[in-house]
Amino acid sequence: MTFFKKHKKSLIKRLMVLLVILLILIYSHLLKVVDYQFDDVGFKGNKNLNIALITDLHACYYGDNQKWLVDILKQKQPDVILLGGDIYDDKRPFDNADSLLSQLPAIAPTYYVDGNHENWLPQQQYNQVIKAITEHGVSVIHGKSIAIPNTNVIVHGISDPDGGHFDKDLTAITANLNKDNINILLSHRPERIDTYREYDFDVILSGHAHGGQWRVPFIINGVFAPNQGFLPKYAGGLYEFDDERGKSKFIVSRGLARESTRVPRIFNRPELVFITLTQS
Repeated sequence: MTFFKKHKKSLIKRLMVLLVILLILIYSHLLKVVDYQFDDVGFKGNKNLNIALITDLHACYYGDNQKWLVDILKQKQPDVILLGGDIYDDKRPFDNADSLLSQLPAIAPTYYVDGNHENWLPQQQYNQVIKAITEHGVSVIHGKSIAIPNTNVIVHGISDPDGGHFDKDLTAITANLNKDNINILLSHRPERIDTYREYDFDVILSGHAHGGQWRVPFIINGVFAPNQGFLPKYAGGLYEFDDERGKSKFIVSRGLARESTRVPRIFNRPELVFITLTQS
């Protein structure tokens, strides 16, 4: 009792610090929905086009049968779902990823490109993952261009560089780019943006950076990202270009990885991204 009285103020301060840290960590791992709306890309369609972008799940848990994600998707009713890589993980069981993917095609047509972590799997396991994805009804679009019905939108897919087919895929999809279309590129790696901008893509969608893992709100957008290092230029969010190479919008999702990361997120909530294209 004497010890407690003697150190009471110090103990209370330490407990308060621990409580603040705990609250920051809890907040930083809460799922966030991020909405973008573009009315200046030349979209044409009989209604607005709502696109869901899911990246960097890393087979993390989001409720039984991934209910937290699925419920949001059902509520938002996207017309298209795009999976931007690292949905599976090379160190974690596949169950959570399979559970999510098995439910997506019933919500909307779903298209997938891989990330580096899928490509870090042994070849046999990678093949099993691709097989499972297609059996779930999800389309793998490496090196393919998909027209979205009743719109002028084309979605182009590129596999991750670690798979060895990046350049081949890029050549395949850029061979017949048509400026009359809205060309959307789905590719895992944001650090390749200078390469993407050599071509006529109107909207570019990526992940991989995990939001820079730590953020200082209003000051530092991200502290460290793979393949970009410290203070990454493209940690997460919307980046818009308008220069001699043309106009384009670049979205880097902060992704959904939570318990799979060795370093906890700080002020960098996992996010589910929605992009709505409207006619100007």
